[in-house]
Amino acid sequence: MQLSIAIDMDETIADPIKKARAWYYRDYGKTFTTEELHGKTLSDILPEEHKAKIKEYLNTPGFFRDLEIFPNAREVVKELNKKYKVYILSAAMEFPNSLKDKYDWLQEFFPFLGWQQYCFCGDKSIAQTDIMIDDLTRNFTNFKGKAYLYHGHHNVHEEGYERILNWEDAAKKLL
Repeated sequence: MQLSIAIDMDETIADPIKKARAWYYRDYGKTFTTEELHGKTLSDILPEEHKAKIKEYLNTPGFFRDLEIFPNAREVVKELNKKYKVYILSAAMEFPNSLKDKYDWLQEFFPFLGWQQYCFCGDKSIAQTDIMIDDLTRNFTNFKGKAYLYHGHHNVHEEGYERILNWEDAAKKLL
């Protein structure tokens, strides 16, 4: 029987933080260093009066449509799709305007996946695949399978999960 794997979208295969940082620079002329982001989310380091701006960006129609893809994500997911039943799992309901953008983005960057492999939800605890790759440990709370924490600036201090450092590392561990 073929094992199943759920792969998160944002900050795992797609990079919304890079775009949010660019928009913030456009609006406020401020950039953030890797050191400033180490162990923190973008919202963590913003001035209090700007924290709502990130949610505004993420709720903007079109924001998620043209995100950069993480290096090697397409190639590795394509290979994973030959070995596993792959599902792309996104808590897209948090930002309802993202649904069409995310669908179109997946169609462009992962044309080898069928729409049946897209799971847009609100609460990821519904996922009961054999394996899950996600950048947020909260999504593993009720998960019964093997969890892999996709490494990001915001989760460097999280412990207790096997990490995937990048998509080349994912290939070594899962293929």
